[in-house]
Amino acid sequence: MLRYDRPAIGLAIGLSGLAGFVDALGFLNLGGFFVSFMTGNTTRLGIELVERRIDGIALAAMIITLFVLGVVCGSLAGHFGRQQRQAAVLAFVTLALTLSAGLDTTGQSVAAAGILALAMGAENAVFQRDGEVTIGLTYMTGTLVKMGQRIAGALLGGPKLAFLRHFVLWLSLLGGALLGAFAHGQVGLYSIWLAVAAAGFFTFIALVMPSQD
Repeated sequence: MLRYDRPAIGLAIGLSGLAGFVDALGFLNLGGFFVSFMTGNTTRLGIELVERRIDGIALAAMIITLFVLGVVCGSLAGHFGRQQRQAAVLAFVTLALTLSAGLDTTGQSVAAAGILALAMGAENAVFQRDGEVTIGLTYMTGTLVKMGQRIAGALLGGPKLAFLRHFVLWLSLLGGALLGAFAHGQVGLYSIWLAVAAAGFFTFIALVMPSQD
């Protein structure tokens, strides 16, 4: 993350906020399953398997599968996007969110939440170098670990503020989750249309921003 300049970090912070917003919508709609945090869903899958709850097993497996499929689709979109790789990935994310919003409009809320997982999987392909994700946008465990390492480094005489980028990225996801929970309480999954608008905006930003991959 420290290898990126301020415009790229700004985009990452915005996308992390989008991920928090979308994850809150999915979590509330699915009753405790996530659409971007697959560690939590894997734990839930294990619990559902032990307790033999078929509906829970099917739901957890569906979300995890769609998330992985989203990573595949996002990576392929980026590959074929070439010089506009990040914009191509975000265009796919925008299309997936639009599909999710459309499904919810027709009353298919579970399917809509599943497509949210597809979109969030794809979003993780925005920042890549040599085929590897360099900034995780939808999960914060690694970010918090790096933040802790930077704080330890500062205590040992290293850069004093190196942890701030990681902290702000985490804070953005938290802020997005707060907004998502509030929006869900007001209009339910119709809030996905707000995510569509945000993803479209970020796609435009990626189009005009020089790629750093």
